[in-house]
Amino acid sequence: MNAILQIVLYTVLLIALAVPYGRFMSRAMEGEKTIFSRLLGPCERGIYKLMRIDPGEQMSWKKYAGCAVAFSALSLFALWAMFMLQGGLPWNPQGIEGTSWHLGFNTAASFVTNTNWQSYSGESALSYFSQAIGLTVQNFVTPAVALAVLFALIRGFRRVQKQGLGSFWADVTRAVVYVLLPLNLVIALALVSQGVMTNLKDYQVYELVEPATVQQEDGTEITVTRGIIPMGPQASQVAIKQSGTNGGGYNGVNSASPLENPTPLSNLIEMISLLLIPAACCFAFGRSIRDKRQGRALFLAMLLLLVAALGVVAVMEQHGTPQLAQDGAVAMAPAEGYPGGNMEGKETRFGIAASATWAVYTTAASNGSVNCMHDSLTPLGGMAPMLLMQLGEVVFGGVGCGLYGMIGFAILAVFIAGLMVGRTPEYLGKKIEPFEMRMAVLVCLATPLVILIGSCIATLLPATADSLNNGGAHGLSEVLYAYSSAGGNNGSAFAGFNANTPFLNVSIGLVMLAARFLPMLATLAIAGSMVQKKRTAVSAGTLSTTNAMFVGLLIFIVVLVGALSFFPALSLGPIAEFTQMLA
Repeated sequence: MNAILQIVLYTVLLIALAVPYGRFMSRAMEGEKTIFSRLLGPCERGIYKLMRIDPGEQMSWKKYAGCAVAFSALSLFALWAMFMLQGGLPWNPQGIEGTSWHLGFNTAASFVTNTNWQSYSGESALSYFSQAIGLTVQNFVTPAVALAVLFALIRGFRRVQKQGLGSFWADVTRAVVYVLLPLNLVIALALVSQGVMTNLKDYQVYELVEPATVQQEDGTEITVTRGIIPMGPQASQVAIKQSGTNGGGYNGVNSASPLENPTPLSNLIEMISLLLIPAACCFAFGRSIRDKRQGRALFLAMLLLLVAALGVVAVMEQHGTPQLAQDGAVAMAPAEGYPGGNMEGKETRFGIAASATWAVYTTAASNGSVNCMHDSLTPLGGMAPMLLMQLGEVVFGGVGCGLYGMIGFAILAVFIAGLMVGRTPEYLGKKIEPFEMRMAVLVCLATPLVILIGSCIATLLPATADSLNNGGAHGLSEVLYAYSSAGGNNGSAFAGFNANTPFLNVSIGLVMLAARFLPMLATLAIAGSMVQKKRTAVSAGTLSTTNAMFVGLLIFIVVLVGALSFFPALSLGPIAEFTQMLA
């Protein structure tokens, strides 16, 4: 009952906050007056003046796409250079050397695509300068790019027989200044109040109460008497990594670390932040297209898929496995002072309910931060987060990109429904024609395609086996999870997989770039086509896209695409591991 109450509390709080924030986002992104206009308006106008931006410019979809790609490419090369040269840059009290070329590429691609996959341990591989100036800045601008593309798509549906989709530069500016900065200032201060540090001090050395003996690779043993506490600007990065659906942890163990997530209240704040903006995007969408029912329908489809995944993970982790039970030697049922279930890889501060909820939220939200180790989840408990990523991160997904991915599935759903009843498919009053269908299919299938191609090549290379922590079915799951995380622009990992090799860094980086920009460009192409079309009148034969039947059809299409694409791979990985467990 305690676990159920926790899950219900998280969900109710999420909805209660997402509805008003969605209205605020719609007003801010459309350039309307908000509660922050008087305070932040001069900042917005100052950026326009400094950067010579015309907020009233109406870009074609090709120019809008060109600006988005150019901005991201510039960020990629600037970050890549920063990571390799960080040894000679300021704010580096630990004297951390520059990264290798392939790790620098992987990390730059990761943060430019809002994936935040990490083939390194944050506190030991990157300097304060790289963390604050490199990663934290990208954590703001990459979700802003996706949010800008979403509102370009919204204008494509709302405007009738026009040409322009708005200004990319104005949209990104509004997203950062109004949507992300004020929210993350509040979150960062709340986290600091809970003990998440923010400073530029040297790492602190302390004496261990109980010295530990550690065996080295050559077989010799050494006694460890001291430990190190990483310092640095952590709270500011943790706040935006959560709310911006970024996910890159400042520390190696991410939000399982008490330095990033020290209390139950900080855990609640960070967990709600995971889905707040993606959920609010649904309500912003409904307000901006002048039909709130459309936003509620998409939100309901996402919520039902989320609840289903949450049920699977919570039940599997609470039941544990026969091997964990050890023929009754370990109690799987909750008891006084003991949570029961599969506690391997989980923080005792949070337990199974909060860990399972976080695992589902983070993989649904294209976030990737963790407060437990996903490699230690049960076979089916680990398959559910993997499948959420493989669906294309459309169960809320990332800021902006999750919703425009789901709209791609909605276009596919109305097309299939139109074929069944013999009518020209329409969505939001605009006819869906062959060009839109081709682009929608690209939005829906780009993620499965790059995941499967990347995973296939990796599993064919003998060297990949050296990066695995396990063999057999679980080893395949580790590889599949890594490329699913990259293709879903998620960033979480089965922690037993060592991806810091030249091939894995480069291949995973290329998967992240393809999965980010192929759907984005296809979405803008849809927006550019839709904005030029006239609106068709609603008639008795028009398919409703707001009722329960359409929500059910949309869920069916999302699951069908994922099931058809990944069932063979999942059968050889987590499903095979589950059946072996029962043998």
